Amino acid sequence: MFDQQTRRIALLIAFGVCLHVAVSHLDVVLGALSAIVDILFPVLLGLGIAFVLNVPVSGMERLLARLISRLPEKHRPRPGAVTMASIVIVLILIAGVAVLAVTMLVPQLIASAKTIAPLLAERLPEIERALAENGFDVDRLAKVFQQSSSSAAAGSASGLEGLLSFGLGSVATSVFAAARSTVSVISSTVFAFVIAVYVLASKRTLGRQVNRVMDAHLDAGHAARIRHVAHLASDTYSKFLSGQCVEACILGTLIFLAFSVVRLPYAGLIGFLTALFAFVPYVGAFASCVIGAFLTLLASPEHALLCVIVYLAVQFVENQFIYPHVVGSSVGLSALWTLIAAHLFGIVGIVFFIPIVAVLYELFRQWTNARLTSAARRGRPMHD
Repeated sequence: MFDQQTRRIALLIAFGVCLHVAVSHLDVVLGALSAIVDILFPVLLGLGIAFVLNVPVSGMERLLARLISRLPEKHRPRPGAVTMASIVIVLILIAGVAVLAVTMLVPQLIASAKTIAPLLAERLPEIERALAENGFDVDRLAKVFQQSSSSAAAGSASGLEGLLSFGLGSVATSVFAAARSTVSVISSTVFAFVIAVYVLASKRTLGRQVNRVMDAHLDAGHAARIRHVAHLASDTYSKFLSGQCVEACILGTLIFLAFSVVRLPYAGLIGFLTALFAFVPYVGAFASCVIGAFLTLLASPEHALLCVIVYLAVQFVENQFIYPHVVGSSVGLSALWTLIAAHLFGIVGIVFFIPIVAVLYELFRQWTNARLTSAARRGRPMHD
């Protein structure tokens, strides 16, 4: 007993010393944490992607398992082959949706972009007057671009000096930095997808390894609680993602019907993009609204404002009356708690905090019911 108490005191003293050193050198600690996060970012992103993709992959596994159960025993593939087939099918479906979005969007953009030249030619005098009113020397700017275009073929730098006077040198630097950052993001994303596929393909093996580690280093009660929370989180997010898919289909259909009723252009395309961007909370709605308004502006400028009004009206109805019930009911939350979780935490609220709030709500409900049951067994009076 004395040894255990001495050990606890030593651990508390060591923790206090480490905490004091960390607070005294907070900048160094934060820098080290930032470096560690940068190194582990592809791994963490891969685990996040695997967690999200596990929902459709598990659904595909169940579907294939039902189909395989009809085959004779000797012709049935191994569970690992079924998992790999499910991963491949899900990735093909995701790629197909992306290709469909591009094939629908690019031709419409090309067709609409042909109207830009006449529109700019018509509005060019107004643009020149606006630039002049804001202090731009329009004549000098035109001469600079003429000099740069005429001297580019000869390799002369005389025209570039004028362009640099307008700050294009800093723009080029910013473009280079953005390109380098884009390459870094793409490489990290590709590496994260590789990690996600590996995790999904070996999820049963990894699950057994994690269970063995918990059984070896934790007591049975703690291990059981961790498994319960993990299972609850997985089940809740699976239901949430399913509800999110249903909500995206409803929103895309509503946008298509509303645009068709008021005879706005690109109703099908904008409805499809709205359903696709619905998986990105808030930012996705803004992006699809901007794209829809831009396409409408190119095709029919006089209807651009009407497009924004109709889009915002449908989004308001969907956000206030449809989304809380569809997604909230799928994770066991009431509409009130769904709205609170979505609006309190901003952009990441819908993606992460609604499932987290649902898990916490369910754990608190189970804990409350357990305490009420315990109180009832002790004969303590309870109120309905």
